[in-house]
Amino acid sequence: MQTDRRTDVTNAHFKSGFACLVGRPNAGKSTLTNALVGQKVAITSGRPQTTRHTVRGIITREDAQLILIDTPGLHRPRTLLGERLNTLVSDTLAEVDVIVFCLPADQRIGPGDRYIAAQLAGVTGGRRGPRVVAVATKSDLVAPERLAEHLIEISELGSWEQIVPVSATGGYQVDHLADVLVKELPEGPMLYPEGELTDEPEAVMVAELVREAALEGVRDELPHSLAVVVEEMGLRDGRDESHRLVDIHAIIYVERPSQKAIIIGKSGSRLRSVGTKARVEIERLLGDRVYLDLHVKVAKDWQRDPKQLAKLGF
Repeated sequence: MQTDRRTDVTNAHFKSGFACLVGRPNAGKSTLTNALVGQKVAITSGRPQTTRHTVRGIITREDAQLILIDTPGLHRPRTLLGERLNTLVSDTLAEVDVIVFCLPADQRIGPGDRYIAAQLAGVTGGRRGPRVVAVATKSDLVAPERLAEHLIEISELGSWEQIVPVSATGGYQVDHLADVLVKELPEGPMLYPEGELTDEPEAVMVAELVREAALEGVRDELPHSLAVVVEEMGLRDGRDESHRLVDIHAIIYVERPSQKAIIIGKSGSRLRSVGTKARVEIERLLGDRVYLDLHVKVAKDWQRDPKQLAKLGF
């Protein structure tokens, strides 16, 4: 993680730094990242393990600049991919100023949460370790009595700087959480130019939007097996500025031929639906009309193959 990109600011008391969102898979981290930034910078899905890499969301205020890092869900890994994702999270935790531990209010505290709490205890020990703010996500999905129980359970799970209930979809306490996180940042200059919301390359975000669309309505085993790579992306030649068109050619990788059949669907119906949904989001992201060409390929057991993982960017 590079933290040396800086621009000048005139406010002597300006704060800047990094906050890392952690939690077990499907804890609402990506949705909370988008709510804090105020725009979609991370894909969301009801399926666990949606996030495959760190995503920076940038919040710039008059008093501070907060860079959010939405990580893959920490979990006990079963594959080489899982091991690499956990390593990615651990490496990120060591470099941030504050950690946001997300615990969904609509689910009981479980072994996965205790596993993460133990990992955080090892990272945050000592005076120089980052502080941890525990967040009860999805607080709008439960009754007040259940939320109160959940907050007590969180307090008993570890030692936290604060515990904040939020609803990312409803906006409940999102701004308050941003204030809490800013208080934990050191004084420092602006790290990214004002107006920038993420530093993710456009091709990576496009690939993520395709994967988000492909995840909708698939069977339980498929989310872990889906990877998307943008092979080509660029403006089509011979068009004036008022008729710009971006050509995108992307490949959806799965691990088995049976999964390929599921993604393509009968007579290609499902793949066309994926393309339509993804194109709408990509056009919103890029601000241009898009021609999206999708193909599905099998990369056998890529989650366990170091060469395949490297090829797919992990």
